[in-house]
Amino acid sequence: MQKENNLLKKRVNLFDGISFVAGSMIGSGIFIVSADIARNVGSPGWLMIVWLITGVITIIGALSYGELAAMMPKVGGQYVYLREAYHPLIGFLFGWTTFLVVQSGSIAAVAVAFAKFSGVILPWISEKNILFMLGPIKFTSTQFVAIAMIIFLTWLNTRGIVTGKTVQNIFTSTKVFVLLGFIVIGLLAAKSITSFEVNREVFWQASQAGPDNQIISISGFALVAAIGTALVGSLFASDAWYNLTYISGEIIRPKRTVPLSLLFGTLLVSVIYLLTNFIYIKTLPFMGSPDGTDVVSRGIQFATDDRVATSSMYVLMGDHAAVIMAVFIMISTFGCNHGLIIAGPRVYYAMARDGLFFRKVGEINKKGVPGFAIIVQGIWSVLLCLSGTYSDLLDYVIFAVLIFFAITILAIFILRIKRPDINRPYRAFGYPVIPAIYVLTVVFIMVILLIYKPNYTFPGLGIVILGIPVYYLWRKFTGYRHVTGENSFEE
Repeated sequence: MQKENNLLKKRVNLFDGISFVAGSMIGSGIFIVSADIARNVGSPGWLMIVWLITGVITIIGALSYGELAAMMPKVGGQYVYLREAYHPLIGFLFGWTTFLVVQSGSIAAVAVAFAKFSGVILPWISEKNILFMLGPIKFTSTQFVAIAMIIFLTWLNTRGIVTGKTVQNIFTSTKVFVLLGFIVIGLLAAKSITSFEVNREVFWQASQAGPDNQIISISGFALVAAIGTALVGSLFASDAWYNLTYISGEIIRPKRTVPLSLLFGTLLVSVIYLLTNFIYIKTLPFMGSPDGTDVVSRGIQFATDDRVATSSMYVLMGDHAAVIMAVFIMISTFGCNHGLIIAGPRVYYAMARDGLFFRKVGEINKKGVPGFAIIVQGIWSVLLCLSGTYSDLLDYVIFAVLIFFAITILAIFILRIKRPDINRPYRAFGYPVIPAIYVLTVVFIMVILLIYKPNYTFPGLGIVILGIPVYYLWRKFTGYRHVTGENSFEE
């Protein structure tokens, strides 16, 4: 790992870093997941609380990751932190899960979302439009568009980090300005809309639909469980901020730039997400019916295809809302996937340099990027597009991410004891209390998900565990031996 940066070029500055964090976070989630959250918690106030909790968790996580990033500004980021704090096995499990589920799964899910919204403009793009069947596998026009998007962005990112960051900056700036515009228009226009007055009456009245669709009030642990399961959606919408750590070796002055980018990027997006949900509450009735015939009668809870943002835009701008929002979400998901596709291969590259992935994955192409690693990720993401639905991938991704969130923050405590002598240009905010609260919160959410969403979370846990025998088999057949030393922490 000592020579990992010889061919990788340092071209990413602070603005690029903030853009990378924000652009990777803002995808399709913010426009969709609030409907499911609303059905889980049943009131506008608790909807906002879910997004507030998500923002706090994300920002605290970013502030804590900053210490590790400043200590070890290496290509591979989180993989390196886990390898050094625990054991190469833990680093491998992170890389294994990142490749199989977290990164590639997110890429596939966002690509499918891009394709679905493209269908608003081009009706040919539809899950009902089956192009051909291969045994039990149906290949739809939606999958075709999603796969085409992944292939194009995979090719684009083999062209170099300068090309990558330029495209990322353009799409992130567009997304942020349009979302801010949506918020401003919503605040101005919502003065003449009565939805907020209706929502105030049930603002803190948490509820869920019963067996016969009757409304049942919830409180106590039932409410806590509802919030825990609802966090799946909001955490997915806020995921990928840590991807910046993967490209640390290509960042100018990484010991300063990475922590600042993580802080400002997550703070910016968390505030925008809160304000966006406030506009939803201002423009749409919270309660609704799945049988409603228009956006008002369906409300936030039962927005058509969960497209809350489109319903809100319809109230604000009328008949053209669906097309306007579809175009914007296409831009948003395109930029999000671009960031995901840039970052992930740096993890596989670092693993290959350690002898824990195929040797060719650890090679740099003529453009100064791990081209073969990018291609391998693209192929696996395409296969995932053919194998699962958006919601399946979302649930798998979030549980696996939460596992590594918790143990990465724990790595701060371990390295403070294990390597107290290492220079720490930045120290985790509120240590040890704030990081400890973060770990406990994440573990609690994981327990809730294991209880209430076992069909998806246990398979996600299984994927992580399956990596253990794979690691030892890899060591046996490749003769891998990890060597630790001072250089593990050098820039």
